[in-house]
Amino acid sequence: MDRKKFAFDKTNFLLLGIGMLVVIVGFLLMSGPSSTMTHFEPDIFSVRRVKVAPVVCLLGFLFMIYAVLRKPKENKEEKINE
Repeated sequence: MDRKKFAFDKTNFLLLGIGMLVVIVGFLLMSGPSSTMTHFEPDIFSVRRVKVAPVVCLLGFLFMIYAVLRKPKENKEEKINE
């Protein structure tokens, strides 16, 4: 099969995977104990859950956008065969 027909190369998929892992880490940073009707949990307003985790998720999504928009580099052999 001709490799030229694929929109992504190995590097694009690797970058997408890294971006997904960063987003998952961001969501894990947001998780934690929740408040109930009888007990207030002040940790819901911690810096980690309110500021750090959303920034990590945003960076992960931006990284994934870059991975999608990145154009695969052409090999010299492909240029010769054209």
